[in-house]
Amino acid sequence: MVTSFNHTGIVVDDLEAMVRFYCDVLGLTEHTRIDSVAPPEGDHTGIPGARRTLVFVGFESGHRIELVKFHEPQSPPGHQQIPQLGTSHICFNVDDLAATHADLSAKGVRFVTDPIIRETSKGTRGIVYAQDPEGNWLEFIQ
Repeated sequence: MVTSFNHTGIVVDDLEAMVRFYCDVLGLTEHTRIDSVAPPEGDHTGIPGARRTLVFVGFESGHRIELVKFHEPQSPPGHQQIPQLGTSHICFNVDDLAATHADLSAKGVRFVTDPIIRETSKGTRGIVYAQDPEGNWLEFIQ
């Protein structure tokens, strides 16, 4: 039975640029870095001899994002567009969506729209989508 979340993995091209984005721009922390080589018969990835680097980023507690760089075999280029089936996103909670949008925009983060912010009976609520440097979708909600 499933009991909780562990991590979300994203295959990346420029590992160091992506670590800088998630840590320096979004404020996550690098927790673990692993160089992994699958045996010739393969491992859980089903890719015999795969050589990859895994970097786990996140906050001090809770869910982590695993940035996966395949060195061998190299990942083919690609980009998923919303609403393409199979497209995924990572959602972050924020305290002040307008301030987060302004801060990240100043740091060069590409947003799909301006934030949509509404006053509700439960307080101020808002949502906006952006993309990381390699086009992975990010959602920010207040």
